[in-house]
Amino acid sequence: MADVAIIILAGIETEADYARMYNGLDAAVSLSQSVTDNVRLIFDGAGTRWIPRLEESAHEFHDLYREVADIAACEDCAKTLGVDEALDAEGVTVLRTRDDYTSVLSLVRDDYEVITF
Repeated sequence: MADVAIIILAGIETEADYARMYNGLDAAVSLSQSVTDNVRLIFDGAGTRWIPRLEESAHEFHDLYREVADIAACEDCAKTLGVDEALDAEGVTVLRTRDDYTSVLSLVRDDYEVITF
């Protein structure tokens, strides 16, 4: 299978957002364990707000989150939503330019299968 990019766009406001974020995490872990070693989990837009929560060891999905090897987030989105310091503190890969940004175009050009949650 091709490399996979899972993009978390879900915010933190609703139960549906919570479920979408969990499903994205679960898909990333499941795919990396059974289908391909190259799974990139990208937090974009409102999804960047999940990072500080998931970094807390007490969060119920913290261990699942820690199983994902390649985690990245949009720098502009994180700054806009006030979570950029959490990215720096936790060592999350920051996507800064259009070339390494989360655009579907760049992911498709790099032959990633793209899944959004």
